[in-house]
Parts: sequence; C-alpha cells; structure tokens
Amino acid sequence: MADQTHGHDVRPRTAVLTRGFDPSLSFGSARPAVFRSSTYVFASPEAAERAFAITTGKIQPAPGERADLIYSRFSHPNAEILEDQIVPLEAGGREAAVFNSGMAAIMTAFFAYARPDSTIVYTTPLYGGTTGLIHTFLEPFGVRGIPVRSGDSAAIDAAIASARNCCIVYLETPANPTLIMTDIERAAQAASRHPDKPVVMVDNTFLGPTFQHPLLLGADITLYSATKYLSGFSDMVAGVAITKSSEAIRKLRSRRSMFGNILQPDECWMLDGRLPTVALRMNRQSKNAQRLAEALVGHKQFSRVIYPTLFEDLEQKRIFEKQCAYPGGILSLEFQGGKEAAFEFLRKVRIARNAVSLGSVETLTCHPKSTTHSGMSAEELAESGVTDGLVRVSVGIEDWRDLLADFEQALCG
Repeated sequence: MADQTHGHDVRPRTAVLTRGFDPSLSFGSARPAVFRSSTYVFASPEAAERAFAITTGKIQPAPGERADLIYSRFSHPNAEILEDQIVPLEAGGREAAVFNSGMAAIMTAFFAYARPDSTIVYTTPLYGGTTGLIHTFLEPFGVRGIPVRSGDSAAIDAAIASARNCCIVYLETPANPTLIMTDIERAAQAASRHPDKPVVMVDNTFLGPTFQHPLLLGADITLYSATKYLSGFSDMVAGVAITKSSEAIRKLRSRRSMFGNILQPDECWMLDGRLPTVALRMNRQSKNAQRLAEALVGHKQFSRVIYPTLFEDLEQKRIFEKQCAYPGGILSLEFQGGKEAAFEFLRKVRIARNAVSLGSVETLTCHPKSTTHSGMSAEELAESGVTDGLVRVSVGIEDWRDLLADFEQALCG
C-alpha cells in the first residue's frame, strides 16, 4: 500500500499528507479506504513462503522491502498506511508500529527487550498502568524496577551506572501529573556508557510529536498513547511506537504478532485522518494552556500553578528550554485546601469536564491521587509530589477566555 516517492524530501506537515498511500491501489480514492480483510491472497506459493520467512524473522527483508500481507493479526493495509504516514511527525523517526492501546505499545516494547534477572531504570512519577506493569507483572518474571525521581539527572546517572544487567531505561517526560522534566540527552548518554547498552524508551505523550523529539536527543524508542493528542477527540484508544532503527521495529512487530494487539483497520483509518491536524490542535492547546496558567498564578486558593513557563527551578528551566519547542497543553493546580478544595473545584467547573484522559479538543480535569495514580503507595505519592490538592488540567481548543471565566467562577466562595 505504500508509495515512497513522497515524504523524504518535503517537510513533515506535507509528508503526512503525501507519504505512505498510493491512490492507484485503492481505485483512485483520494484518501485511504478501510480494509477489513482478515486474510490476504498470495500471488504465488513462493510469495507466501517469502512472506512467512520475513514475518517470522527467518530471513531479512531487502532494503525498502515490506513482507506481503498474510493475516491481519500480523499487519494489514490500514496499519501499514498509518505507520508510514505517522513517521514524518516524529523528528528522527524511521519506522513505526501501531497498537490497540498505549499500554499495549508499552507492554510490547518491554517484552521485546526485558529479560529474566534484569533491571529497568524508570523515572517517577510514572503513569499508573506502567508502574503496575513493572511491579505487578514483570517483577514475578525476574525483571526488577529501579525508580528514580524525574528531573534528578545525577540520581538517574547513578541508577543507570549501578543497575545490574540493565535492559531498559524508561523516561516519562514531562512527568504525569507534576510536569517535572527529565534531561533525555543526558539519560541517553548514561545508558550508552553502560556495558549492557540498555534501550532508552521515552513516553512522549504529553509533548510529542510536535513539541519534543526524543529520538533526536538519543532515545531509541518513543511511545505514545495515541488516544491522547494524536487522536484528539476522546473517541478511540490506540498506541504507537516509533523508532530510528529497522531492527527495533522488527522486534516490536514480532512481539505484536504474537500478542495480537495490533490496532484494528477502522481505528487505523480514523487515526490516520487525524494526523494532519495534530500540530494545529497542539499549538492551539499550548497557547490556551499558557494563557490560562499565567492568568491563574497568584490566586489565593493555589499553593502552586505548575506549568513549564512558570518553572522557577533553574535546572527545570534549562531542560525545558533545551529540549522542548513549546510548553504544551497540560497544567496542574495545587490547592492549599487539599482534597476538599480540589473536589469542590471539580464539582463547580462547567465547561471543563471531569475525566481522566488528556489531549482532546475539550478541556478535561482530574484528581490524580484518587484516580490515575491511586495505585501508588503513600511513600511513592509523597516522593513524586502527587498531593491531595493536585488537579491536572488538559486544556482543549475552546476560547481560553471562556475557560478562564469558568475556572474563576469555580474558585469563588
């Protein structure tokens, strides 16, 4: 399905509309159709043999070759189109794999590189599902997680250097929901010095692919909950992994074929149609969030308004200015009145909606300690700064002045 004549000599916002789809293979359709086939007909027995040999890893494909389609658990036309068209959005990316959720992408990446009696160094706070995957699921298989506080570059260096049989360095930056930033380049350099050469993975959901580019900073794999900004309408669940290595993507696709967690054709088709507007939406959301955050600073109910342009810590300011193009659409509000004040605010907002996702065109608010991060221990919550009074806000594309008025009325009294 791929037409590679476009995409390598044009800018990303052009490539995302011109690469990876050949209308002549879809009866001249200007945009991809949906292919719901479960199985695919081979041109010859030899073609079938070669397709299986490539897919199972018995032989390597020729440069630029992609195995013929076999069965939709392995791949299908809409997945291949989406995987081709999403790559230009990720600066430094070469290959992509799509999954039926963000957690599926993370799990598959972990299982591709984790091994018994190994360690994963990871930053905290971390999305609760990822923390659960490491401690609840992987540790019984002999994979130990080593948590390090986000943004503490010296501690991250030390943890990587001392980790025995280190297989993965996993960064979530900015951290959810505290927005603490981790120096990706420094962590990647520390990983490169380790004798085990651990794979550096970055959950880039909050700022990517528009505002932060981990692959250019030394990361090996970027991971996304495509449910969030990539899709942007709170109506689908998806995940994406993007790599700068063909070998890495072959490993991920091999595990995906085993697990059967590929994104289905209809969702691939939907997500592919959203890609040209990702940067447009994220830029609007970032501008709205910055205006909102800076307007709320100093309100008597807040002990802190957390947003990258408001960072006071010099190291955090340095990391932000070094690796982020814009501050993004997420801010966090810490209420002096704790949980009671946070819940009262969530009850009173009218335009913003109380939901746990993020990155959508509508503004969403949530209380992380009692929802998304409720699986963390009291010690982990305290160390990570996820407090009773913390509210996370994912800012949408509404008029920011209406959002500000909505927040101000909810803060009255």
